[in-house]
Order: sequence, then C-alpha cells, then structure tokens
Amino acid sequence: MEDLFTQARASAAPLADRMRPRTLDEIIGQKHIIGEGRLLRRAIEADRLTSSIFFGPPGCGKTTLASVIAGATKAAFVQLNAVTSGVGDVREVLKKADERRIMYGQPTYLLLDECHRWNKAQSDSILPAIEKGIIRFIGSTTENPMIAMTPAIVSRCRVFQFFPLTEEDVIAAMRRAITDKERGYGELNVQADEDALRHIARIADGDVRTALGAVELAVLTTPADSEGIIHIDLAVAEESIQKPMLRCDESLYYDMLSAFCKSLRGSDSDAAMAWYARLTYAGVDPRLIVRRVIAHASEDVGLANPIAMLQATAAAQALETVGMPEAKLSIAQAIIAVCESPKSNSVVCAIDAAMADAEKGGFGPVPVYLRDTHYSGAGRIGSGKGYLYPHDFPGHWVEQEYMPPEVKGKRYYIPSEMGHEDTIRKNHERRKKK
Repeated sequence: MEDLFTQARASAAPLADRMRPRTLDEIIGQKHIIGEGRLLRRAIEADRLTSSIFFGPPGCGKTTLASVIAGATKAAFVQLNAVTSGVGDVREVLKKADERRIMYGQPTYLLLDECHRWNKAQSDSILPAIEKGIIRFIGSTTENPMIAMTPAIVSRCRVFQFFPLTEEDVIAAMRRAITDKERGYGELNVQADEDALRHIARIADGDVRTALGAVELAVLTTPADSEGIIHIDLAVAEESIQKPMLRCDESLYYDMLSAFCKSLRGSDSDAAMAWYARLTYAGVDPRLIVRRVIAHASEDVGLANPIAMLQATAAAQALETVGMPEAKLSIAQAIIAVCESPKSNSVVCAIDAAMADAEKGGFGPVPVYLRDTHYSGAGRIGSGKGYLYPHDFPGHWVEQEYMPPEVKGKRYYIPSEMGHEDTIRKNHERRKKK
C-alpha cells in the first residue's frame, strides 16, 4: 500500500519515468519481438523467459521491458548496474537466489544494465549460476554484445535486438503523455501542434526518453494563455530539445567507418561525404579518417590515378598544419578525389602475392650481377659482374632478369586498363615486343 510520501515521490518523478509502460500492451514499438505470438512475448506471459540479452539504442524500451517482466513474473527480480556493481554484489545476489530456489522453489531474475561494461572476471562470476539455473540473467546493453561482451556469456543467452522507434511511435508516446490524466498532463489543457511533435520526434531519433523530456520541459516552461491553454508550437518545441547528438559506441563507429570505406571504393562521393560528416559530427578523431583515405588511395586507386595519393597525404599534412575545422575542406577534397578516380586494386594484388611467396621461405642467394657494389673490394668477389645499366641503352631500358631465381617468371603487378595504368600496361607490352 502506497503512503503519501511514495505518492509524492511518484508525482515528482520525471515524465519519462512516470509514463514507463506497465504491461506488454502499453509498450510502443518492438513488435518484431513482443508482438502477439512472438517468442519473447510468449515466454514472458508464460513466465518462462530464459537468460537473455536485450541489445539496442538508448530509449527504445529495453529497461522498460525488463520492468514489465518484473511486474508480471512470480519470480524474484533483482537489478544491478554494471558500472557500480562488482563481483561482491553478484555473489550476494547469487547466494540469496540459491536460498530462494532451495527453500521456496522461486527462481530469480537478475537484470544487469550496461552489461557490456563487465570484464571477463565479472562475467565469469555468474556463468555457473546461469548454467545451473540459479538465476535467469537479463543483460541490457546499447552495444553489440557479439563485440562488446565475453563470448561465454553471449553463448548462454538468447539475444533480442531492439530497433530505434519510428517518428510515429515517438509521436504516439508523446500524445499519450499529454492526454494521460493519471501519470501525464491530461489534467492540464495542453495543445501540441503536429509540426512541433514531429520536430521533437525527429530530433529525438527514436529515443522516447529524450522526446518525453522535451515535452515535459515545454509544458513546465510555457505559460497558459487567457483561456488556460498551454500551447506547444514549433518555436517552443525547438527550444525544448537540443540538436541531436550522434551516439557512437565502438560497434557503431566501426560500422560507419566500414560504410565510409565502401563508399570510397564504390566511387560514391555523396555517400562518402555523408559518412564523413557523421563520423566528424560524432567526434571521431579526423586523423583516423585521413588514414583510411590514404590507405584507399593505394588500395582502391593505386596507379590508376597517382594524384589520389598526393591528395590524401596533402590532406593529412593540412590537418597537422591548420587543424580542424579548416582542414575539413582539405579532407573532403581528398575524399572526393579518391571517389572520383578510376579504380584499380592491382597494387593490393601485387603486394599480397609477393608477400605470400616471401612467407614460403626457401630463399637462395642474390644473383651475382644484382649484388651490392658500393663497398671497397666488391669487384674482387665478383659482385655486380654482368649487370646491365639501363640508362646506357636506348629508351633507358634493357632486357634483364631481376626476379629472385625461386620465383622467376612469376608476375605480381598486372596493370589494369583503368586510368594511368593503361599507359603502364601499354609500356609493358612494348617492352615485351622488343
């Protein structure tokens, strides 16, 4: 039974906390996992949910679903945060869970928020309890568990991926909060314009918590007019929510970087600009971006356009010389240069094949005529004897074997017909005819 102090605390709680769904039917979105007939919904309704990991962006309903499970289950429910909890806390939870299981036959759910923050030792501390059924583990994380968590934990859990809510989902959550008389602002005369709610939903980017925070700020700071109406228009909405901050955890960083690199390789300047802008906006070190541009100038362009490498290294120099934000123009120029260049991966193929042969070993001596002759007495042991100096011949080229004897006749660099490499290819053909 709630007392006056409990009711007062509840009424003073943030709007997002007050409006947290209490049942599965109140949850907005995530129908792919909690829709009618879905596995997760069936498991929750039957109180048979096994150890699971809820993975998705902030504000999409992971903790909300966990609280719904806590209200629906007959099992004990314990919540810890990986940031503030250690092995000692876990041992205490496991001890009590085992006592409940033995004495009352009652299972225990352990919800661990930010579960990706646990190291291997902390994760290993709950493995036996999961395997023996002492606890039903629910991990909540914003990062890809396949990357950020220990494989031992992931292999023992069912992973459920949550997706960002749509604008329509977020708008529906805001309208529910405005009209709810028990927990929201239904007792007030709040009128919110459609374009105002849509702006908040767009900036919130699928995060209901952020959207409801903006609605709460708008309602509490907007005075009622002469008719008692609190009018939330677009101007009020724009003041109530700050510009979006791009979430960039380790997994998302590598995904965006991968998309950026593929755009460079795919000759799509617009896409490369978009990913470059997002990476920069997310606070990624621009030196990391420039390194990738330099790498792709060789990997995907190479000698098809040697100027691309000059552009890339010039961008790196500009970054060190003038810094950001001025250097963003030089970096953008290099990105576009790489995108718009003819493409060739012949440099990659050449070095990969050569390295593969080098790793096989079995090296013989360097042919005599190719040996070093810069030191005194080299001629007395025959070093350099028989070497043909190319500049002494017409066209500054002479037919001569330079390959190590072990790979004689093998070709590593095969120029393509793209850009400048077509000229190189034709030069090779002319030399063969000679």
